[in-house]
Amino acid sequence: MEIVYLRQALADLQYWKKSGNKAVQKKITQLIESIEKTPFKGIGKPEGLKYHHIGKWSRRITDEHRIIYEVENDKIYIWSLRGHYEKP
Repeated sequence: MEIVYLRQALADLQYWKKSGNKAVQKKITQLIESIEKTPFKGIGKPEGLKYHHIGKWSRRITDEHRIIYEVENDKIYIWSLRGHYEKP
């Protein structure tokens, strides 16, 4: 599957690189690899989102931060890599 990082996800990725937090960077890599193999099962407690986010999924990066993503056809869209869920 192709991974597509949307604007917020790219900003979040840059944030984590600048932070120097290698543990979070490693966890993000592991989560994305897991999402590629099994988008709706695996590590990080995958959870389908509701309300304003129907069709999107989240997985835990840490207790505070989530990866938000959406799977369409052969693409995985990464919406964000920091914080929890925001209204669109």
